[in-house]
Amino acid sequence: MKQLTTHEEQLEFLKKIEGQVRGIEKMIEEKRYCVDIITQIHSVVGALYRVENEVFKKHTQGCVVSAFRGKSEADKQRKIDEIVELVSRFRKAA
Repeated sequence: MKQLTTHEEQLEFLKKIEGQVRGIEKMIEEKRYCVDIITQIHSVVGALYRVENEVFKKHTQGCVVSAFRGKSEADKQRKIDEIVELVSRFRKAA
């Protein structure tokens, strides 16, 4: 399926997250205090959720809206099914 939106702006955030993960690796190698490590892990998880939210938002505002502006009922239904599947998958992961 052709991608209608891009997520280039999220690359900067992902590079920062990559640096945070390397920092956590270093903390573990240095045998830092557990609570400090957990705090940094929580920060990375939060940052990943923010990236996920932005990608999901752009998908909804771009790909989904585009399908609903089109004439194909099949495309509209596919987008509905896709969103329902994503929400269902996210609930299982939580």
